[in-house]
Amino acid sequence: MRVGTVKEIKNHEYRVGLTPESVEELVAHGHELLVEAGAGLGIGASDDDYRVAGASICKSAAEIFERCDMIVKVKEPQAVERAMLREGQILYTYLHLAPDPEQTKDLVKSGAVCIAYETVTDAQGGLPLLKPMSQVAGRMSIQAGATALQKEHGGRGVLLGGVPGVLPANVIVIGGGVVGFNAAQMAAGMGANVTILDRNPDVLERLATHFESRASTRFSSKANLADAIKDADLVIGAVLIPGAAAPKLITRDMLKTMKPGAVLVDVAIDQGGCFETSHATTHAEPIYTVDGIVHYCVANMPGAVARTSTYALNNVTLPHALSIADLGWKEALRRDVHLRAGLNVSGGKVTCEPVARDLGYDYVPAEDVLA
Repeated sequence: MRVGTVKEIKNHEYRVGLTPESVEELVAHGHELLVEAGAGLGIGASDDDYRVAGASICKSAAEIFERCDMIVKVKEPQAVERAMLREGQILYTYLHLAPDPEQTKDLVKSGAVCIAYETVTDAQGGLPLLKPMSQVAGRMSIQAGATALQKEHGGRGVLLGGVPGVLPANVIVIGGGVVGFNAAQMAAGMGANVTILDRNPDVLERLATHFESRASTRFSSKANLADAIKDADLVIGAVLIPGAAAPKLITRDMLKTMKPGAVLVDVAIDQGGCFETSHATTHAEPIYTVDGIVHYCVANMPGAVARTSTYALNNVTLPHALSIADLGWKEALRRDVHLRAGLNVSGGKVTCEPVARDLGYDYVPAEDVLA
């Protein structure tokens, strides 16, 4: 199979779909690899590094889209990239379609086979291709929130860990999954006063056992959430419903109960955000203020630490890329029910039930497409 990766064009996105090491693995399996010139510069990988690994370097993304059977990316294709997709071509990347009707419409129109990292599952019911980026984003959310709390950014001027004689910041983490766990771990490590809210009693028990006295847990009812944010200096939104749009847990009216200069970091922004006042921002302009509350809603947070993120991502995406390339997408998905869960759009049909439900498409099970 001819496999290609292109330079990411989303604002301040420095990750790349394939590292030189991943290219070398695919070449060893007998596949032809095409890489856009400069695609790996954001992770410190030169064109020569890719040539040594066995890839051919192309001058433009257009050439790669035209020539390749499978495109491996990181972020969802932008409009100019979607226009280059063709029927039957495989797109393997993050998509986050539920809050993005325009992208979904373009992918359906293209007839391409679109496999989304974020809905591939594992035997334990987890999302293994999303997990490493969730780990990065969870940890980064505390760094970003601590910076946004500084007075020059509109924040309250509070140091997360406080100092002797001055209380630490109150950090509220909504959601006890991978993002929430990593956010709480970082915040607790910095000495903040941390509370984690979740609706799953098993998750709350696991978190309480892990953190002991370093963080508190609380059931995420509407009343408890409203009460918790009143005294919060920093709130991390870490809620995920696989494939679906994130629920709006903090309304605009609730902002009026918060301390002026408090910070909201919405890690769920890729899925539409879990705060009513959230809208996606970029690393170039990461924050904005609504009713005195600072919002950080960067949709590609891990792109800021591109080398760490890219290698962590390739560790989990490469095995499936090899399977798709070696077997062809239909046979790979037939053999692997977990990879099959990643199929979101194929041949003009929406094959991810939450996306179909949220955006009003007819849902066609992946099994029907593969039949």
